[in-house]
Amino acid sequence: MFGRRTSGKKTKAEYDQRLLDAIDNAKSEWSRAQETQNAISEVDGEVLAQTQLARCKYLYLYREARIRNVHNNRIQSSVFDY
Repeated sequence: MFGRRTSGKKTKAEYDQRLLDAIDNAKSEWSRAQETQNAISEVDGEVLAQTQLARCKYLYLYREARIRNVHNNRIQSSVFDY
């Protein structure tokens, strides 16, 4: 009851799960943006900017997961290259 802090681990696990979900969403958004860019014959600056923004969001979330030491079989280090 008093003095026990079990909610800390649960909270970290909950935020880690949210982070993994956000990474999945960002990856699918980046993939859609790349497909859109490849499908359009005349790519304008807005399409390129949206693709770059989706890529940056994904890379940021991926780095956060690495910093937080989130391990799961859903994240693959070979998804992107620098």
